[in-house]
Amino acid sequence: MMSEWEPMRMNDRQQADVAKIAEALRNARGAVAFTGAGISTESGIPDFRSPGGVWSRYQPVMFQDFLADHDARVRYWRMKHEAYGAYATVRPNAGHDALARLEAAGRLVGVITQNIDGLHQAAGSRTVHELHGTDRHVACVACGKRFDAEPVHARVEAGEAVPECDGCGGWLKPATISFGQQLDPDVLSETIRLSREADVFLAIGSSLVVEPAASLPVHAKQAGAMLVIINRDTTPLDDIADVVIHAAISVVLPVIDDTK
Repeated sequence: MMSEWEPMRMNDRQQADVAKIAEALRNARGAVAFTGAGISTESGIPDFRSPGGVWSRYQPVMFQDFLADHDARVRYWRMKHEAYGAYATVRPNAGHDALARLEAAGRLVGVITQNIDGLHQAAGSRTVHELHGTDRHVACVACGKRFDAEPVHARVEAGEAVPECDGCGGWLKPATISFGQQLDPDVLSETIRLSREADVFLAIGSSLVVEPAASLPVHAKQAGAMLVIINRDTTPLDDIADVVIHAAISVVLPVIDDTK
């Protein structure tokens, strides 16, 4: 559903902020965008944590339980298969598209995301660092072989409760970070490096409370970056940001991109 926010309804302060961000991006050498669930919900992806959402109807499965217990693996796959169905008709929104254009124009060095939906890549972003992995692929927990998610979910739909690797016979698991599972240290290290080297850091659609991702804007700010927060709601880091815009992401980002 389209937000009530429209470019022509922005007040003077918001228009000035948009112009300030656009100017900073034009002059930036290492601007980075960091995105959270807020940009994806504007594409229609459900908030799985909300009442009635998938996570409210299934007990979370810890990574060690997935490895140790068959029933836990069955519950995990049932939950993930239901959530995967929400992606079937979802497409990138204008916010995703604007970030891809900014990267193509050389105004962003890349995107760091907490999201697992692959919408940044679908929009055309080429450099995407997925902190929490991706639901677009499935990986074997034994040998690490990766598969496209769609055919594996088709096997689950056909009745395979816990799909197995066709290479080694190990259990397959969506290539996302589960509860109790460590983030990929290489991905985390690279995102910290990018944050510390950024001269403009755009924190977009994130509550900025989930660690260690929530510390990335702090790393950027402490290293001297201009910190911009674009989110519908307030965040714990609003007070240290240089610019804060509380508005619909899919409206604000295209305006920033179009501001010359």
